[in-house]
Amino acid sequence: QVQLVESGGGLVQAGGSLRLSCATSGLTFNFYNRGWFRQAPGKEREFVGSISWSGARTSYVDSVKGRFTISRDNAKKMVYLQMNSLKPEDTAVYFCAAGKGTLEGPYDYWGQGTQVTVSS
Repeated sequence: QVQLVESGGGLVQAGGSLRLSCATSGLTFNFYNRGWFRQAPGKEREFVGSISWSGARTSYVDSVKGRFTISRDNAKKMVYLQMNSLKPEDTAVYFCAAGKGTLEGPYDYWGQGTQVTVSS
């Protein structure tokens, strides 16, 4: 059974930082691209960024470029989303995902999400 479990969300002031983590079990971790998505209240789920199975390539939505960084530790089966210079508009539930398509998708497996709230 595949499980993706996010952690690290919380409440932070604008300008602050958070690091989200995604623990993975039940799949051959190294073969999958990994993505982060988010969904704000009343909005559709949005692609945030992704990292290739090797870690050599990353992709980010324009709104987070220069502020967010995705990394992975294949030995620990962990994926991370370092979020700096957070803004109130980054408030959302953040999901990690795993897939074998392109960096933008499709993604086959999803976590339950972790809430990030940025106060102004």
